[in-house]
Amino acid sequence: MAIKTVLIEDNKTIQASLIPAMEELGGLEVIAVAETESEALHALERYSGVWQVAVVDLFLLEGSGLGVLRSCKNRAQHQKAFVLTNYPTDEIRQRCKELGADGVFDKSTELDTFFDSCAAITPNSP
Repeated sequence: MAIKTVLIEDNKTIQASLIPAMEELGGLEVIAVAETESEALHALERYSGVWQVAVVDLFLLEGSGLGVLRSCKNRAQHQKAFVLTNYPTDEIRQRCKELGADGVFDKSTELDTFFDSCAAITPNSP
């Protein structure tokens, strides 16, 4: 059974390459895609009892991934929030962890580690 995932990413090119890779390498099934903070909050709420992983970019068309992390900080214990960013500075990593991120990964150099982290999650039945 695939891991139900909400992808929060505003770049269409990244979406197009990331979704099939997430399915194949991470065992994820993308059930919603959001390009803005408000779309992300709506998707996470709509699928609140279903999603198991939120994959969050920090820079969105409107709002930010930090706001998304802040809003899902009190999620269920089995729900994971992973940040995929091009700007994984030490300060960004620390801030994301403070907001409840379960992992922060560099889109350019840490995709294998991201996929390994996803593959290690046990799928739940909604």
